[in-house]
Amino acid sequence: MSLTSVFKKFPKTFWVANTIELFERWAWYGFFMLFANYLTGSSDAGGLEFTQAQKGMLMGIGTGILYFLPVITGSIADRYGYKKVLFIAFIIYASAFILLPMFDTFTGVFIMYLYLAVGAALFKPVISATIAKTTTDDTASIGFGIFYMMVNIGAFFGPMVTLLFKNSSYDLVFYISAGIVSINFILLLFYKEPDRKPNNDSLGTSISNVFKNIGLVVVDFKFMIFLLIIAGFWTMYNQLFFTLPVFIAQWVDTSIVYDFFNHYLPFFSENYSTHNGQMEAEFITNFDALFIIIFQIIVSTLVMKWKPLRTMMTGFLVCAIGMSLTLFTQNVLFTFAAIYIFAIGEMAGSPKITEYIGRIAPADKKALYMGYSFIPVFLGNVFAGFISGNVYQNMSDKTLFVKQEVAKRGLEISENLSQNEYFNKAAESMNMNPMELTNYLWTSYNPSKIWYIILAIGLFSVVALYFYDRLLLNKKA
Repeated sequence: MSLTSVFKKFPKTFWVANTIELFERWAWYGFFMLFANYLTGSSDAGGLEFTQAQKGMLMGIGTGILYFLPVITGSIADRYGYKKVLFIAFIIYASAFILLPMFDTFTGVFIMYLYLAVGAALFKPVISATIAKTTTDDTASIGFGIFYMMVNIGAFFGPMVTLLFKNSSYDLVFYISAGIVSINFILLLFYKEPDRKPNNDSLGTSISNVFKNIGLVVVDFKFMIFLLIIAGFWTMYNQLFFTLPVFIAQWVDTSIVYDFFNHYLPFFSENYSTHNGQMEAEFITNFDALFIIIFQIIVSTLVMKWKPLRTMMTGFLVCAIGMSLTLFTQNVLFTFAAIYIFAIGEMAGSPKITEYIGRIAPADKKALYMGYSFIPVFLGNVFAGFISGNVYQNMSDKTLFVKQEVAKRGLEISENLSQNEYFNKAAESMNMNPMELTNYLWTSYNPSKIWYIILAIGLFSVVALYFYDRLLLNKKA
């Protein structure tokens, strides 16, 4: 069967849903890739100067709830209709993006982020179900391949657009995301409700059934162990958004990338730099999505015939090595190489998780088990928030280290200064320039040691997955 003939089998709603997904991911990643540095960055650069622990709590719990709620919001969609729920989701999305920059206290931002998470939780199960219902056994593989390609295209272009306006005002980042997601109101006019089994139960009954089903899954000890192991992978994976942008902004010297673009492609150095000879941290991190767009088909083809467990273990191991190495050095070229390694592992291992769940689920409960594969993503976000929050703050936070150094030397510097002003004043008081002080803190406090933690989490997932299959399942897969 040719690719063209497969494409012709997709109904119009399939393409509408994929386009909606593209703009939703564009809007989401347009702000989310920048969110960690927005929360913790210097106030004179538009940041809120939250602590790393506050950032970790907010992003970890908020994003975790986003992935927990779809089991409930999916029932709401089945009860009231996909199109209505999508409309409500986009209203919440757009209003949350507009309201978020109006709050600058931890409580205010946390509440607004939870509000945004509700919109995302309403959206996720509906759009995934639409893709599933508009594909067949013959077209599902290519159909979901197209869907995930749309995810990564949106993930790449979102930050590339919002970063153009970050230096003017962080508020514009959120307003642009509101504008992008609002395009979906127009696309919704062309969205046709796919065939679905009517749910005439009351909303209360539907939600009650959800929690009864959770109980059925929880009592399956082997399955819960598997989900906890996979949570380790997601804990490591989420450092791409929670920790890496902050680490690059605080520690990595990106001047060589700036000089390259300034010489050969000045558009990038003019629009994606911090205007002090350094590139934006999120510009560097965003190469993960670019690598996936370029190499996903190649990697998927290479591992297509591998058994899911072998692929997951290999992918998780490569991911663990790549992500830990991104936090290893101040050399940005090394960081690029590490992000590439991470992306290869992500492309190999992540898609196989769903396939493996389908393989180990009881024959009469496959749909139920697939529906609750959200649990490791939920847990992974919560755990990742702790690692990028309290752990990063104590092991790698430059803001904390410079204050410790100031106190150690008995220097008097006002706490009312912004982070950047405080750092520059500290450098001046120690007869250094900011880069020299950064290098001194790097040598003295060894912030890269957090890479041991990330690698250990990844290796634990790989080893635990191996013994899970050999000892609990007692079979090779």
